[in-house]
Amino acid sequence: MWLGWNFVLLGALLLGLNWTLAWASNFQHHRYEELVRALFAIQSECPYITRIYSIGRSVEGRQLYVLEFSDNPGIHETMEPEFKYVGNMHGNEVLGRELLIQLSQFLCEEYRAGNQRITRLIHDTRIHILPSMNPDGYEVAASQGPEFNGYLVGRGNSREVDLNRNFPDLNTLKYYFEKTNGQNHHMPLPDNWEQQVEPETLAVIKWMQNYNFVLSANLHGGAVVANYPFDKSRDSRIRGKSTYAATPDDNIFKMLARTYSYAHSWMHKGWNCGDFFDEGITNGASWYSLSKGMQDFNYLYTNCFEITLELSCDKFPPASVLSREWLGNREALVSYLEQVHHGIKGMVYDNNNNPIGNAEISVAGINHDVTSGVGGDYFRLLLPGTYSVTASASGYLPSTRIVTVGPAEAIELHFYLKVKEKNPNLNLHPSKKPPPTKVPLNMGPR
Repeated sequence: MWLGWNFVLLGALLLGLNWTLAWASNFQHHRYEELVRALFAIQSECPYITRIYSIGRSVEGRQLYVLEFSDNPGIHETMEPEFKYVGNMHGNEVLGRELLIQLSQFLCEEYRAGNQRITRLIHDTRIHILPSMNPDGYEVAASQGPEFNGYLVGRGNSREVDLNRNFPDLNTLKYYFEKTNGQNHHMPLPDNWEQQVEPETLAVIKWMQNYNFVLSANLHGGAVVANYPFDKSRDSRIRGKSTYAATPDDNIFKMLARTYSYAHSWMHKGWNCGDFFDEGITNGASWYSLSKGMQDFNYLYTNCFEITLELSCDKFPPASVLSREWLGNREALVSYLEQVHHGIKGMVYDNNNNPIGNAEISVAGINHDVTSGVGGDYFRLLLPGTYSVTASASGYLPSTRIVTVGPAEAIELHFYLKVKEKNPNLNLHPSKKPPPTKVPLNMGPR
């Protein structure tokens, strides 16, 4: 039913309608058509650093549009990290949707004005902004408006499915592997998983498969706190009791959550919406256990570290408070984005300087590996400190290096892997293999 919107939009552009940034700059709620116009207005004002693409459609056929910022839109530049913001996963939690529109406008305007901080960020980062993951749910909530919107009306998609309970459950497998010394990253998806998720969830998972995201945040509403993984408790038998579920990167996630909280005007104060969260942050499972959530899925299936940002007590705040909310979140949104440039990054090569994709990068003492992308580049978020880092790939000898990470930009650390030499005797006929070496009786293992 929304298939014709692209043609309407294209026709309007060809007619020369002047959709300027001034249209998008008003602090108002944007219905679907208005959201699309706002995104295209921003893209038309900054055509050389932006690109609009769709990752799929909602149940009702609305496009899930992403606005990309880069000095080379549409291209992954080697050694340049990929970052994403996702808003409006719950259709009635709308502040994130409006903040991401404002952030997009801000990035465009500040780049055009020569803001060095923003210019550097766009030149050194590929930024992807999905203002609404659940446009169908938003339309249901918006039809009631801020004054009459219920706590759950429009939360799910048009089939009333909660998209933050709709991702494949990889935590159960991860927790089993922790006990059996099994795989610690990129958990396999279950059979027929595509038939088990909603179209919006499927689109986001395919998105993750197509881009090697390093850092992400998912914007929600209903509280004011920066929530970090794991969301799902390790002990499902404990009902009605919250238990802290740390990832192997717990300290990094706490740093990421604090980065947003302390850059936010009031999140870090702790008391918000009648709740208290020390420093404005919380472990997800410590708050309440949640299964099949998106932030855990990011960490367990991809190289991406994601946190969930609860940004407003009111899920659907009135338009009159949007300006204040933007000012309260603006610095936090930019500061969090900048965290993608910490830790280590580099290339994995073979003997002939050919890049090696899907190489595993492991850090001693942290039981969670990341992998290099198709072009051989990798990114590993780390706190300041000294680390032993190993790169390994099938058919190659592993390589280990010691690196000291500082508080500033990511340290470049490249690896050159040597091909494993094959044993020349493995495929010989038994009659042609050399005889075994005889060991004298008095020269055994002891």
